[in-house]
Amino acid sequence: MMTVNDVSKLTGVSVRTLQYYDQIGLLKPTGYTEAGYRLYNDTALETLQQILLFRELEFPLKDIKTIMTASNYDRHKALEQQITLLTLKKEHLENLITFARGIKTIGVKNMDFSAFDKSKLDDYAKQAKAQWGHTDAYKEYEEKSKGRTAVKENALGAGMMQIFAELGQIRTTSPGSPEAQGLVKKLQNYITEHFYHCTNEILASLGQMYACGGEFTENIDKAGGEGTAQFAADAIREYCKLI
Repeated sequence: MMTVNDVSKLTGVSVRTLQYYDQIGLLKPTGYTEAGYRLYNDTALETLQQILLFRELEFPLKDIKTIMTASNYDRHKALEQQITLLTLKKEHLENLITFARGIKTIGVKNMDFSAFDKSKLDDYAKQAKAQWGHTDAYKEYEEKSKGRTAVKENALGAGMMQIFAELGQIRTTSPGSPEAQGLVKKLQNYITEHFYHCTNEILASLGQMYACGGEFTENIDKAGGEGTAQFAADAIREYCKLI
């Protein structure tokens, strides 16, 4: 058994990230010491390897969790898919390197952008995710996001960050205030309209994720100021208790 510090030193994954994976249910420790410190066995480390391979392929954490908690998840099948995706990524990078070397050697002779084409890699990644998606929310998200451009996705993300910015403006008030509760409702409706039906149960889980560190917390605090993520989590907790 290894402590969280041991795992961090072995893998290069920060202690904070390992704690975050635990909090969102992605990688639970095998056990705890008498003092309450996390412990990990070889099986947990194998799971972490799988997570890191998905992260190397730029899978969002929510997709990784959906895949790895699917009832039909097969570690060996997932590994085969990861190898295929990594191979496609390698081919893509090699094409870019060749393209860049060509420019360096002979300059730009034509407007050929084929080296930047990631459609083959993206298509396979979508197929791999689709095999594991099993929750109604995930399927709804896939349906609603079908055909969306990157510009549209970015606009939707910016719209959500605007709601957090509004929460940030009142983060020194009570999380249970009518203003805060109204913004939580606005957030829930926004997620339902653009991504998936955001039930109170899902909203409560999102609230926990917002305040437990990592990318979620950093992005929300960036939008609304330091402490916004925690305030949003507190306001969501109050909202879900009242509904």
